[in-house]
Amino acid sequence: MLEVSGIDLRYGAAIALSEVGIAASPRKVTCLLGRNGVGKTSLLRAIVGAHPIVSGSIRWEGAEISRLPLFERARRGIAWVPQGRDIFPLLTVKENLETGFSVLGRHARRLPDEIFSLFPVLKSMLGRRGGDLSGGQHQQLAIARALVMRPRLLLLDEPTEGIQPSIIKEIGRVIAHLRDQGEMAILLVEQYFEFARELAQEIAVMDRGRIVLAGPLAALDEQDVRRRLSI
Repeated sequence: MLEVSGIDLRYGAAIALSEVGIAASPRKVTCLLGRNGVGKTSLLRAIVGAHPIVSGSIRWEGAEISRLPLFERARRGIAWVPQGRDIFPLLTVKENLETGFSVLGRHARRLPDEIFSLFPVLKSMLGRRGGDLSGGQHQQLAIARALVMRPRLLLLDEPTEGIQPSIIKEIGRVIAHLRDQGEMAILLVEQYFEFARELAQEIAVMDRGRIVLAGPLAALDEQDVRRRLSI
């Protein structure tokens, strides 16, 4: 289980996160909602170790990880699909996938068959360069690359951004499949309540660097959530 409590994060003098807490556990999707610029990506960067926190605690599987470097958190099973995807444009699809091997032991360095059952389009594109793919294919490749790492915690930063509706449905299907397998905790960052409502069991809403509403989806007032996203 991921347990984030009371974390503060700053960029110079600017406060990005203030006393933020959130949790994610296997068999569930926890969705972090909020408008642009409220701190959602900063929270993910704090969890994976891409930016140090000023104070607070980040615990994963019972251990404090807030001072560990990014690569060590990845070795502990934390995978991040960043906003913008960060695909290597000059590497082939196969080579992009194989970058996920970096946190695995030699015996585990193979592409799981499940990757191609979840994203069959990638199997026919293994020799194509990453830069030649469409936006939707980039997103599928970015998620697949994260899954190559065999993560136990998957962080997804707005996977539907700029994606055509048919690919959004495919991504939703993949997230639901991973959730239902019961082996992975998923923290999903989104702007759109409709997508979150289809997948999430837990919801947290962020505004101005703070969590302003949180709880099980079934217990929250949908209109209250929508109001906080539209202000």
